[in-house]
Amino acid sequence: MSNSMEKQQRTNNGKSPDWKIQLDVGENGVAIITINRPPLNLLSVDVVLSLKENIEEAMRKENVKAIVITGSRGNFSAGFDVTAFGGNQQKRTQRELGFMSIEFITDTLEAARKPIVAAVEGLALGGGFEIALACHARISTSTSKLGLPELQYGILPGLGGTQRLPRLVGLPKALKMILMSKRVSGEVACNMRLVDAISPPDQLLGSACQWALDILECRRPWSINLFRTDRLAPLAEARTLLNSARAQIQKQNPNVIHPLVCIDVIEHGILCGPRNGLWKEAEALHELRQSDSCRGLVHVFFAKQSTSKIPGITDMGLRPRKINKVAILGGSLMSSGIAIVLLLANHYVIMKYIDQNSLQNGIDRVKANLEGHFKQGRMTQEHYRKTCTLLKGVLSYDGFKDVDLVIEDVPDVVSLKQQTFADLDECCPPHCIFASNTCTVNLDLIGERMKPCREIVGIHLFSRPSVTDLLEIVRTERTSPQVIVDLLNFGRRIQRTPIVVRNFTGFAVRRMCFPYLQAAMLLVEHGADVYQIDKALASFGMKLGPFRMVDQDGFQSATVQDAKFLETFPDRSCKSNLIPIMRKNNREGESNCQGFYTYNDKGEASPDPKISKYIEMARSMSGITIKSKLATLSDGEIVEMILFPVLNEACRMISEAIIVKSSDLDVASVMGMGFPAYRGGIIFWSHSVGSKYICSKLEDWSKEYGEFFKPCAYLVERASKKSSLGMPIKQAKSPL
Repeated sequence: MSNSMEKQQRTNNGKSPDWKIQLDVGENGVAIITINRPPLNLLSVDVVLSLKENIEEAMRKENVKAIVITGSRGNFSAGFDVTAFGGNQQKRTQRELGFMSIEFITDTLEAARKPIVAAVEGLALGGGFEIALACHARISTSTSKLGLPELQYGILPGLGGTQRLPRLVGLPKALKMILMSKRVSGEVACNMRLVDAISPPDQLLGSACQWALDILECRRPWSINLFRTDRLAPLAEARTLLNSARAQIQKQNPNVIHPLVCIDVIEHGILCGPRNGLWKEAEALHELRQSDSCRGLVHVFFAKQSTSKIPGITDMGLRPRKINKVAILGGSLMSSGIAIVLLLANHYVIMKYIDQNSLQNGIDRVKANLEGHFKQGRMTQEHYRKTCTLLKGVLSYDGFKDVDLVIEDVPDVVSLKQQTFADLDECCPPHCIFASNTCTVNLDLIGERMKPCREIVGIHLFSRPSVTDLLEIVRTERTSPQVIVDLLNFGRRIQRTPIVVRNFTGFAVRRMCFPYLQAAMLLVEHGADVYQIDKALASFGMKLGPFRMVDQDGFQSATVQDAKFLETFPDRSCKSNLIPIMRKNNREGESNCQGFYTYNDKGEASPDPKISKYIEMARSMSGITIKSKLATLSDGEIVEMILFPVLNEACRMISEAIIVKSSDLDVASVMGMGFPAYRGGIIFWSHSVGSKYICSKLEDWSKEYGEFFKPCAYLVERASKKSSLGMPIKQAKSPL
């Protein structure tokens, strides 16, 4: 662009907003329209209106031959601000519903008499990506990220994405991107013919301008994607694909409707024409924005954003120190899982073992997992080889002189853990953070033999670190604000959502799982059916019913944790003999293919009629008789009798300040114990049930079945005031 460039800026009614749409016309006759709302260039109604005005202005200018739309500061646009969704919407007229998608995107942008090219760098998501789809060509950097994440928030693409994407890349790829909210890189997008060419970042605008001029001179195709049919499957094949997608969605989660609505909208466009599809899309978006699922999913989104904001710590202005090299102590499957997560995040990892055989087995296990990523196409061969070089196995502490973080994962024996940290104290640098992955042993007890100047913190990555995106950071009285800031940043770097919890038995997730499992055991021993319980919770939306959960975790782990909870909370614990009896009969859960279910070589679970024998033995040993009420519970009653005790425990954690904010428990329940995200998390869900109803049910059950169900003082107090159980989080601007 030359110094003689003509500039036009449109802002919001003459005010000074946090955004502007800038129009620059160069000597080559190409107008560059820049969305400037850093850092992510989020859209809003005003931003879109201003974009429309600038496009219309460029159309009127005689010195403008073509147009390029781009974003400022390395991002195209990450879509609409999520704060625009999940609230009550007034009834809108037909014109208002279709204004953005039809009057602007289709009839102004896509129907423009001058070629419009999108120059895509960084994020092009949601509405931002849909603007790019409506352009006549797309030039992208190789590392850009493009996608339609709307279904993660309970809605569907609303600026024509349901109609244009299938016509551009074909129905199978479009369904995968939309229904899975899958992002693709610019390089992958080019291979899919989703973008027309790849350009280095420093040449992106020049390439896009030239492409636009080439379209004008008929050297490049002028593509109107909405009316393309060459990549759409024949009608019969398309219906088969859509019905298959419906069946898969209904099998995975029968309670959510927005993916099915999205499929219906795609189908409507194929059957009735794309413009009719756009109207259907606009109407569906308006309805879904008012749904409970949308409100729940948007709440979870903001709750996740909020977990890293710790009053009195993250507002102190502390800068996180870099954690580059991490040492892991322990040879378990958990240790290997932690190593894989760190390696994939580009950390140097040292794994210490007690003998050469354990070392070789552990290193081989990690490398085999990484090789699986390569074979599945999730990393290139070069990336695989480079990642393997970041891993080192050792038998001594000689290489610990420059480690930034040590994660201890040795067996939960107090004396062994104490000696481990005493040894580490002698060989690690002063800045090194000492962390334990335990979820049962008190951290203060573990660190008793360390020097007074040393701190210890908990880093809990759960039993399957590679599939659980949650990180519990457990602070003690000795944990400094600097270490918390360091680990919050570390959590983000390893692509985990961190929650900070206080050092107390079970922390957050395990403490909620405790009543989840205990309530299920109590019901079964008094007459309820194991498989009906799991089915009822699965139908509610839980990822795993309590008995599938305990099978997955393993009976050994369950035994250790039960003992710890019985010791800590003797007044509200139900001692069950069922798992000890099953262990005596060589049943350990999924690990040996025999638990409450049996498992085939594919890991598929099947009910086992032999379980009734063990239940009878447990009843006999405990002197329990079947209660007819519990033997004939409906699915809804089962859900209440298992989840209300979980809510009760969550209330205790709020009152004891185990967590920073109540919304952290929503995140913990969704990401840590498989609570359905579309219900907003355990505390958010309670708002729809009502604290008074929850408390009254618990009081009734406690009179009939014991102290386990007795509502805590916090819950009783909230119920007496008819107040909700948690406090709302402050919403920050975030992309969609």
